[in-house]
Amino acid sequence: MTASPSASPSSAAHGFDLEAMLRAIPKVELHCHLFGTVRHETFKQLNLRAGSPLAADEIEGFYTRGEKPVGVLRVLRALDAELVRGPDDLHQLTLEYLQDAAQHNVRHAEFSWNPTGTVQVSGIPYALAQGAIVRAIRDAKQQFGIDGRLIGAIDREASPAAALEMVEWMAANRCDEVIGIGIDYREVDRPPELFTEAYARARQAGLRTTAHAGEFGMPWTNVRTALDVLRVDRIDHGYTVVDAPEFAHECAERGVLFTVVPTNSYYLRTLPPERWALDHPIRRMPGLGLRIHPNTDDPTLHKVTPTQAWLMMVRDFGFGLDDLRGFMLNGLDGAWIDETQRRDWRAQWSDAFDHLRSRLGDAPPSSPAHA
Repeated sequence: MTASPSASPSSAAHGFDLEAMLRAIPKVELHCHLFGTVRHETFKQLNLRAGSPLAADEIEGFYTRGEKPVGVLRVLRALDAELVRGPDDLHQLTLEYLQDAAQHNVRHAEFSWNPTGTVQVSGIPYALAQGAIVRAIRDAKQQFGIDGRLIGAIDREASPAAALEMVEWMAANRCDEVIGIGIDYREVDRPPELFTEAYARARQAGLRTTAHAGEFGMPWTNVRTALDVLRVDRIDHGYTVVDAPEFAHECAERGVLFTVVPTNSYYLRTLPPERWALDHPIRRMPGLGLRIHPNTDDPTLHKVTPTQAWLMMVRDFGFGLDDLRGFMLNGLDGAWIDETQRRDWRAQWSDAFDHLRSRLGDAPPSSPAHA
């Protein structure tokens, strides 16, 4: 990774530099997994409550991120299998995540939760689990001023029947805070078309849709299938779209939003450290006209905050402040909010960004050259 650019001496001397600016800008977060937000101390507390099924050194390993980090799926599975045992656990995880996000001026967070594991493995009935998460969303709004919205995520390693069952649970327990479905876990050998019926049922129920596609180096055709067969509203990850420039331009013309993750483990593992930031698809996506927005994905496990995710877009991928302003607005355009709120926030957040930018002084270049 490359070094972070410096702010002007006058700005830095007064405690306001690029990182401070990026912390202060208003943000949405559209790609974050609830079980990937668990604080280290909370994980240890849950483990103790459950009778310490996981060894201390194993837990420390979960929160250690080396140069070539392993994926986090083992942690997410461990939470379902061993630690999350009641609705209050889900309330705690949700409230803590939204508190942490609000500290980085995330104003609106759309985060994912996998109901199949909670119901089938943890043994918590769907209605009780959703109710606890929604209660935490409402508590966070009152306590921290952040809007939270829940996305029910299909476990693609489970069966299509389990996916359809999950959507039926959601349809039977509709509330304003539960707004859509997604699909995650390992994409290898689990193409999007397996879950066509579940997505059709979700649309019928009035739910919005997204999908992890083009992750783990899986082919760009998975992105096309998610858009054209599942008919999703936006794409999570989607990096391999850069392998098909003509299709990428089609996505650009359609205004598809890609919720990207600067800390994505796959590229950190598979690209040489000296080439990682230069060869990462995120760097190339805007040049193809694609609309992107940076997110934390699994913040405590990736050891990243919303501020740091935005900082990486400058430090590692070479984007400038004009680009960041565009990413902020992309996020608003892709968020599942009503049009009045979108219009008001676009105006207010643009003014806030410009004000904070004016405080920064000497800034990184606004239109950097990309490799």
